[in-house]
Amino acid sequence: MTRKTPEELRSWRWYGRDELRSFGHRSRAKQHGWGAEDYVGKPVIGILNSWSEQNSCHMHLKLTADAVRRGILQAGGHPMEIPVLSAGEMLTKPTAMFHRNLLAMETEEVLRANPLDGAVLLGGCDKSTPGLLMGAFSMDIPVIYMPCGPMMKGNWRGTTLGSGSDVWKYWDEKRAGNLSWEEWCEIEDGIARGPGHCMTMGTASTLTALAETLGLVMPGASSIPAVDSAHLRIAAAAGRQMVENVWLDRKPSTIVSERSFENAIAVDMALGGSTNAIVHLVAMAGRLGIKLPLEKFDEISLRVPLLANLRPAGKYLMEEFFLAGGIKALLNVMRGILHMDVPTVTGLTLGENVDGCEVYDKDVIRTPENAIQPDGGTAILRGNLCPDGAVIKHAAATPALCQHTGPALVFDSYPEMKKEIDNMDLDITPDTVLILRNAGPVGAPGMPEWGQLPIPKKLLMQGVRDLVRLSDCRMSGTSYGACALHIAPESAVGGPLALVKNGDLIELDVKNRRLHLHVSDEELAKRRAEWKPAPPRYHRGYAKLFVEHVTQANEGADFDFLQHGPAVPEPEIF
Repeated sequence: MTRKTPEELRSWRWYGRDELRSFGHRSRAKQHGWGAEDYVGKPVIGILNSWSEQNSCHMHLKLTADAVRRGILQAGGHPMEIPVLSAGEMLTKPTAMFHRNLLAMETEEVLRANPLDGAVLLGGCDKSTPGLLMGAFSMDIPVIYMPCGPMMKGNWRGTTLGSGSDVWKYWDEKRAGNLSWEEWCEIEDGIARGPGHCMTMGTASTLTALAETLGLVMPGASSIPAVDSAHLRIAAAAGRQMVENVWLDRKPSTIVSERSFENAIAVDMALGGSTNAIVHLVAMAGRLGIKLPLEKFDEISLRVPLLANLRPAGKYLMEEFFLAGGIKALLNVMRGILHMDVPTVTGLTLGENVDGCEVYDKDVIRTPENAIQPDGGTAILRGNLCPDGAVIKHAAATPALCQHTGPALVFDSYPEMKKEIDNMDLDITPDTVLILRNAGPVGAPGMPEWGQLPIPKKLLMQGVRDLVRLSDCRMSGTSYGACALHIAPESAVGGPLALVKNGDLIELDVKNRRLHLHVSDEELAKRRAEWKPAPPRYHRGYAKLFVEHVTQANEGADFDFLQHGPAVPEPEIF
């Protein structure tokens, strides 16, 4: 590849010219304590840091940023740390997914508006990975993604706890009367023991692994626990690599292709990854003009076995996965499945990055001959209830419920469901199909993680721990159960889910990828003629922008005006 000259650097337009505006830029840099020798003619590397006290997963990213800064300086670049929206899931209401597109917009505009030749993107908690990468794809200057890493294992009385997965499990036991308040508080004390994202194969672990599979992460970085010193070492390596990538103009459009996304889908299935990966991969690919129809996910799922024995679909946590060889070992095991010749940020191919990487625990990372199940962890459903698709993580569902027909019990909103779910007079049996609607991209808004609907207390007391549940929202990647999600079109825009009535028979058939409402076409047409959308709730601000421009789940829930199109011109410098 041809190396840039200093005058070809993007930052030269700000700093290198003999012009009035360049005088102003240089003088303000000197106000900051920098001399011209620090940044003129050198790659200026943004460190986009999603650190926030709102987001405990990212609490250590100030230290990570310092390590990245060290690597940039070592390689002769100039670091510029810039804060961006955290998009942490733990406190944000109704969901950080509501703000994923806002982070993507911010990332794109921060990269465009400032004298940056490239950037290292710091994130990890669920929506920060796709948000940062979507914006970077649209801007298309050299970037490397640096994941925050998973937290260490949780612990309660000698029992290993996994974030999210064990929350739902023990909450049900508490509601059933099998767990005391004191025990519940002890679990609260032991389940999140330090910095880092969820250590189960939830959305965060899934998306950071897929970012690495796409070739945008330093090899192995997505598996390293947040508290491991290797995290800081590889952060410095990312800084050094970023400087080299600027000189070579190694940007996302030269690295990520449709074949890269096919790899990411395959790895998602082998990991038993989060259902959320589907909506995020579709959105990310859309920023590069790559179409990922849901059928592609299902086609790959049917031929890729589940290889990672990780919760909630398996037994172990990310710490064991890292010690077993991590994502590099898994990618090497999948050598016969993946496109190993795709490029990466290192300048090497994916295959070269993982060549010789070994598996050190063959129960944690399986081979195709010893797979946990012969197909991937996620299935795409079609039927008259979801003409544009739905998803289910059948690897984490009760097998007997994966082929089931039962009567519907419908909740029109999350508050209604929350109010009624523990009513002992609720008309429900283990055969009931529980439905939550008006919870999708427009209806909620933002498609929150409400999809693992609580098991009604009446059934918990009978020993029931799973139930067929349907919704147009998402669920946490740490969740489990027979939950069909992302039903599209959503009910708030008149999708068939809006037409379901209590008692209607609904059929779930995962094997045949079918989700069917047993109501005649004539009756559905009558109900549709009677259906009316709810009046608009938002009349200003970001919420109004969101509901007017968000696409449906099968299209990635991105904004229609941010999807791939003509490049936005570089800003003029007057």
